[in-house]
Amino acid sequence: MYKMFSTTTSLFVQPRASLKVEREDIGIRGYYSTRVARNPNLEKLQTNYLFPEILERELKHVEKYPNAKVISLGVGDTTQPLPQPVALSMSNYARDLSTPQGYAGYGLERGNKELRRAIAEMLYKELSVEDTEIFVSDGAQCDLSRVQLLLGSNVSIAVQDPSFPGYIDSSVIMGQSGDLKNDSGRYGNIKYMKCTPENDFFPDLANTARTDVIFFCSPNNPSGHAASRQQLQQLVEFAQVNGSIIVYDAAYAAYVSDSSPKSIYEIPGSRKVAIEISSFSKIAGFTGVRLGWTVVPKELLYLNGFPVIHDFNRIICTSFNGASNIAQAGGLACLTREGFKEVMCKVDYYKENAKILAETFNSLGFRVYGGSNAPYVWVHFPGSRSWDVFNWILDKTHIITVPGIGFGPAGEGYIRVSAFGHRENILEASKRLKTLLC
Repeated sequence: MYKMFSTTTSLFVQPRASLKVEREDIGIRGYYSTRVARNPNLEKLQTNYLFPEILERELKHVEKYPNAKVISLGVGDTTQPLPQPVALSMSNYARDLSTPQGYAGYGLERGNKELRRAIAEMLYKELSVEDTEIFVSDGAQCDLSRVQLLLGSNVSIAVQDPSFPGYIDSSVIMGQSGDLKNDSGRYGNIKYMKCTPENDFFPDLANTARTDVIFFCSPNNPSGHAASRQQLQQLVEFAQVNGSIIVYDAAYAAYVSDSSPKSIYEIPGSRKVAIEISSFSKIAGFTGVRLGWTVVPKELLYLNGFPVIHDFNRIICTSFNGASNIAQAGGLACLTREGFKEVMCKVDYYKENAKILAETFNSLGFRVYGGSNAPYVWVHFPGSRSWDVFNWILDKTHIITVPGIGFGPAGEGYIRVSAFGHRENILEASKRLKTLLC
C-alpha cells in the first residue's frame, strides 16, 4: 500500500542547538550575565513546543523546494473570512472609538455583561450557567494558563494521552510535573490517561490514580473523539468520588454532530467539580481576533469550602485587563440570530473538509478516527514513527500534517490532519495523497 522508511529517527524532538547556551560559551564570549538563576521549571521543558518545530521544518522544506505549492493541514488555524455581520460589528465599534460619544477605555476585567449574558443564553441554555459565572478572555489557551495560576504548583494532575500539548507544558512551567523520563517521554508527576481506539478514546478510570486536577478535552484534540454522555457521567462521578476538579476544554463543541454533550454541564453533578474553557477561535474564525471564555460555577468549592470563583476572579483582575472591546463587539455579533447562523455555516464548511479528508484516508485502507465531531482527522500508520510519517508526506506531497507523538506518547504512529483549509486545497491534498499512497 505504501513504502515506509527507516525508524532510526529519535522518538522525541530534541531542543535545537540554537536554543542551548552553555555556561562555558558565555564565559568565552564575554557575555554579561545577571545573578538571577533561570526558572528551573523552564529547564524541564526538554522538547521544543510542537507547532514552532513544525513551522521550522516547513520553512526548511520551502527553501529546498522553492517552487512547490505547500498545503498546510497542520496547525489548526481557520482560513474562511469572518461572517460579514461580525466583521461589520467590529469595524463599526472601532470607528465609533474615534468619536467622543463612542469612545470607551477599560471595560470589566471579566468581560462585557451583555456578551456574558449572550453566551449564557445562547450556548448554555437550560444548563443553569449564569452570566456572573462567565469570564470573557482573549482565548482558551490564555485561560488555560490563568487556570494553572489559580491551581498553583502543589496540585497533582492527569491528562488524556494524547492531548493538546499546552496542558503538559503549562504544568511543567507551573512546577507540577516532576522530571521528564526520557525512556518514556512522560513527566514523573503527571498521570497520563491513555485514550486510544482500544478503549474507545476514554480512560480506564477504574485503574486511574486519583489526582487533584483532570484536564479533559471533548471533542478531543487531536483524536477528534467526542465523549459520550455515559463516558462523561463516569468522569464526573470519578471526580466526585476523588474530590477532583475537571478542567474541561470545550473549544470544539460546535462541531459535535451527534448526541454527544457539547458542555460538561449537561452532566448532573458537574457544576460541583468542573471548570469549562471555550473559545470563539474555531467557531467563528477568531484565531487572530482572540476571544474566549471560562465558566466557573458558584458550587465549585475548595477543600475548606471557599468558592473557587472568587479566587479566579482575583486572578483575572490581577493578571488581565479584559478582552479587547472590539473583539467583544464581534463576539456579541456572533451570538445574534443572524450572526450565529453564519458562524455555523463556517463550521459546516470545515466539517465537510474533514469528511473529504477522512474519506480519502479510508479509501486508501487506513484506520481513520475523528472527522465527524471535530475538524481533525486522526490517521494511524501502524509500525511507523509519526515524525517519519510527517517528513515522508511533506517530502513527497508538500503537505504539512502534525505528528501524533507531539500530543503524547500514545500518539506515536499517528498523524493529525486539519480540516481548516480552503476547499480547493483540501481537494488538491486529497488528490496528492491518493497518488502517493495508492
